[in-house]
Amino acid sequence: MENLVGIDRKKAEKIVIELNVLLADYEVFYQNLRGLHWNIRGKEFFELHEKFEELYKDAFVKIDEIAERVLTLEGEPLHTYTDYLETAEVKEAKSVTDGSQGVEIVVDNFRVLVKKERSILALAADAADEGTVSLMSDYITETEKTLWMLNSYLG
Repeated sequence: MENLVGIDRKKAEKIVIELNVLLADYEVFYQNLRGLHWNIRGKEFFELHEKFEELYKDAFVKIDEIAERVLTLEGEPLHTYTDYLETAEVKEAKSVTDGSQGVEIVVDNFRVLVKKERSILALAADAADEGTVSLMSDYITETEKTLWMLNSYLG
């Protein structure tokens, strides 16, 4: 049996589960970025303050896109902090003020995100869910480039 957008319901349910994990990951990542943006100190402050803001604004957009994709697949997006913290594979970062440590945390978070995005892409491809495939493909391309740039920043 198919859902509203013509995808097998059982396959769509599996995709929704993984999208909700990604949603939780992005919510924790978003808050990590906000904390880094607010609390970073030192001679790299101006550069990193702006970069972390750019990244959290992008994460905010992705959170909405992922939640709407869950709804499109007839699922319910997670929407409480309790759910996010219980579900997310991205770990909270607390009280980080050092620039290099902050960038390392962001790199680690992005590595978790890109791994999950690839996993979802494979599930979606198997289900002929081109909407999710397209979304994950775009995210992966962007995440890989950002990972390369941040890793280069670290030297």
